[in-house]
Amino acid sequence: MNGPHDLGGQMGFGPVAPEPNEPVFHAEWEKRALGITLSCGAFGAWTLDESRHARENIPPAQYLDASYYEIWIRALETLLERHGFASDEEISAGHKLQEPAKPKRVLTADMVPGVLARGGPCDRPVDTEPRFAVGDRVRTRNFNPVTHTRLPRYAREKTGVVEAVQGSFVFADDNAHGRGENPQWVYTVVFDGGEIWGEGADPTLTVSIDAWESYLERV
Repeated sequence: MNGPHDLGGQMGFGPVAPEPNEPVFHAEWEKRALGITLSCGAFGAWTLDESRHARENIPPAQYLDASYYEIWIRALETLLERHGFASDEEISAGHKLQEPAKPKRVLTADMVPGVLARGGPCDRPVDTEPRFAVGDRVRTRNFNPVTHTRLPRYAREKTGVVEAVQGSFVFADDNAHGRGENPQWVYTVVFDGGEIWGEGADPTLTVSIDAWESYLERV
């Protein structure tokens, strides 16, 4: 979707200014925000892609005014309510008012190291051969869905060259909405700066994205 999270190429937000020696957390509450989000994700009620889409759906003014972990918590509240774990009234009250949905699993403290070590791999096998090969010229599709997509706005309807075939992975656009993992081949596609940014672009610039197969058409 074309939401406030998709800022590539947008102006008016100032320069990117990395913080020297940035700490992992800027406040104690951020540690809890991370822990709560991971613990609730372990319930097994939603996917990583659905959680991303919940963040994307935060109204633009609220999204842009929020810090990183504030965005996480606001999206988590949406997911907890959507899946029956906590109502809006309970979140406001700070305590349970009714029996919640039962999670598929509960992440206990002794499980955390193993769960974090395993991570969340999203590579999956597919039965088809890759449609494209390294060196092929491809064009990205031009679409503007109201649902989740990993194809950024600035890279739509652009012509580039396949640089690598990365393997086959869960198709986030479907998985975010309960339509199954539906894995596809993923390719690294390289674009000239002028193709992306047009007249006046730095001629030495290239831009690379990882694109699912259904995003691409052969040139």
